[in-house]
Amino acid sequence: MSRFEGVADTLYIPLTARIYVSEHFPEYFMDEKALSLKSEIPYEEIASNSSEYYHMAGACRFYNTDRMIKEFIGRHDRCNIVNIGCGLETSYFRIGPDPEKAVFYEMDLPEVIEARRKVLGESVNEILVPGDMFDFRWAEGIDKSLPTLVTAIGVFQYFEKYKVISFLKRLRKGFPDVEVIFDAMTGKAKRYANEYIRKTGNKDAELHFSADSGRIIAGKCGMELIEERPFFGTARKQLKKRLKLYTRIAMKVVDESGRRGFLTHLKG
Repeated sequence: MSRFEGVADTLYIPLTARIYVSEHFPEYFMDEKALSLKSEIPYEEIASNSSEYYHMAGACRFYNTDRMIKEFIGRHDRCNIVNIGCGLETSYFRIGPDPEKAVFYEMDLPEVIEARRKVLGESVNEILVPGDMFDFRWAEGIDKSLPTLVTAIGVFQYFEKYKVISFLKRLRKGFPDVEVIFDAMTGKAKRYANEYIRKTGNKDAELHFSADSGRIIAGKCGMELIEERPFFGTARKQLKKRLKLYTRIAMKVVDESGRRGFLTHLKG
């Protein structure tokens, strides 16, 4: 039986983006674990239905989040990294954390964790946690005396704002020393995205959460804004004209035209 038997097709999409960028722009982003899985997924079919920009949009989030995770680990003797909605994300393998410094917790719905265990296994100092992100029983086995970084990439958009704010408030109360990194788009960008989604006929994938600034979200949940980081800054400088013209224009619009998308870093 294939280890991908029963794996939801939606889990392949971000994996495909990481494979595409690793193959085409390895000097910018390299995910060897993702590359090792290419022959086992319908990569060509998925990649052909996307665009260079969307592949870059997926990988750039992880490029920046990886660096923010490394910075967090570097600031602490011991810490937790909690990846909410982990899917088949492979940041653990890209970062290669020192077991003496960081424990990774990979959290997602039970059926996703089952699929992840089959495909990626469970590594040293990497703990798979099945559960509902809004039901904080998933946090019971985590040492809350340690500094904790929670990442949620490509997750919050699918939930109403009040649920996201409630989740962030519970993180702040439940973890005495917590930081959170998540990606967000502005209300205007969300409207454009939903128009596109409706045209594709995929009514179940409508986006709900948006943030016009990280400072507004920080204020609503009683946290401190550490940073708002644009998605594409390094990629635009490093890759320049190696990218297609449409990709370069779209990146510039998202980063600079009202900052339509960004990573937000909060501290409890």
